[in-house]
Amino acid sequence: MNFERKLNRRSLLKASAAVGATGLASVSMPSVLRAAEPDKPSELIIRAWGGPWVEALKNGVSDPFTEKTGIRIIHDLTEDNEIQPKVWAAVAQNRTPPIHINWDTTTNATKSALRGVCEDLSDLSNLSGTTDLAKPVGVDGYPIVNTYGYVYVLAYRPEAFPDGPPKSYHDLLDPKFKGRIAFYNDGIGFHFPAQVAGGGTLEDIPGNMDACWEFVEKIKAQNPLLGEDPDFVTWFQRGEIDAACTISTNALGAKRSGVDIAWTVPEEGAKFDTDGLWIPKGHSESDLYWAREYINSALTQANQQVWLDGLGLPGVVPGLTPPEGLAGDPSYPTKPEDFERLIRISGQIQVENESEWFSKFKQIMQG
Repeated sequence: MNFERKLNRRSLLKASAAVGATGLASVSMPSVLRAAEPDKPSELIIRAWGGPWVEALKNGVSDPFTEKTGIRIIHDLTEDNEIQPKVWAAVAQNRTPPIHINWDTTTNATKSALRGVCEDLSDLSNLSGTTDLAKPVGVDGYPIVNTYGYVYVLAYRPEAFPDGPPKSYHDLLDPKFKGRIAFYNDGIGFHFPAQVAGGGTLEDIPGNMDACWEFVEKIKAQNPLLGEDPDFVTWFQRGEIDAACTISTNALGAKRSGVDIAWTVPEEGAKFDTDGLWIPKGHSESDLYWAREYINSALTQANQQVWLDGLGLPGVVPGLTPPEGLAGDPSYPTKPEDFERLIRISGQIQVENESEWFSKFKQIMQG
């Protein structure tokens, strides 16, 4: 992927697209246009993940937005897979959705886009200053705006690996790690490395994933802990686990809290993915306007710098400075060569198969 090539500039036809590169319409629009702004809602509801995730969003995007507009931001921490059917049902029934903006995995968001429940964001003015990573693949236009990328690293406590970083997921099969490793409760981030660890190939995905499930069975025998993002930070903080397949942000969160922790990309590789922001259909004209302005503000260099410093992730705006210690880190890819050990599977394949993969993983772990 070419991270340096910017998208072509678009003609800015709508009033909201008259926003300057600095961000919000309420600040940068000429006064003659400012009078045309819709009334401001008292609040906007943004679905988010908990722990260091929501703290980073609050510091980097939500608080600056409130300061500039006076609109209060409420962060709804309902899990993304749980909010999805509620949003779909609201749109189908012509009801107001329970959230204004969904901070979502791109795969989940693509499911919503293909269902036709997302507002089009193609004319956000700040899109003109983003890299290719901002563009969702497999859908027309911008029903979603990708905001950063991330790697599902193998995080570990160096004390538990005195001979150096674990080289492979097979290292976690050592009996001493029984009950002391962790994964997401649906296996996200692990399916693809598990396919390789089990002796299969990435080219076999999705047609033949027997190798993946055979390796998951071996991992299951190790009695792993299963949870969501905030759990990994807590487990490492409490010394309850020695290794985990998790997004690097969670490992970084534990490290910033004083835990001796490191992370690596094992020989099987590591999944690379993106998250994005999107707006469900069904909101009033004024709420839609300001929800769009929130997303537009999330694409400014100043806001991305603070937001993604908190997450330790590479953004979609050129010129961001990597957080201290992350320049050149495998969890912070920015150049084509950084992606050589990372696994990227077609978004369409993930959309079509992810639910089945999640169910199969849970079935094995609960069996």
